[in-house]
Amino acid sequence: MNTTPINANTNLVVLAQMLERLDRSAQTVDAEQYRTVAARLAAELGTAARDASLDSVLDAFPAAAQLYENLNYQHAGLCRSPMDSSLAAELAARAAIDGARRSVPGQRAQPA
Repeated sequence: MNTTPINANTNLVVLAQMLERLDRSAQTVDAEQYRTVAARLAAELGTAARDASLDSVLDAFPAAAQLYENLNYQHAGLCRSPMDSSLAAELAARAAIDGARRSVPGQRAQPA
């Protein structure tokens, strides 16, 4: 990525950059190297302040954002994923299911 977040922890930024490069590499990446960088980034994310500088790092580096979500899933789910598209998909699925129920002869649509 070409933008460095302002006021962010230097180690966090460097590790996020490294993981991003490994994640997007067109060449084969050593699994142990990937695990090591991911583990070190996870440790930095675990101690990072939950503030605007963390948000800027996560916005700049999608691989770090994905790791952050995975680390915090048990507490907040996919806390950085856009909710609008998820909600729209759920509503569309419910409408399709209701439509399918109505099109089956002799079967009554039931509330979801």
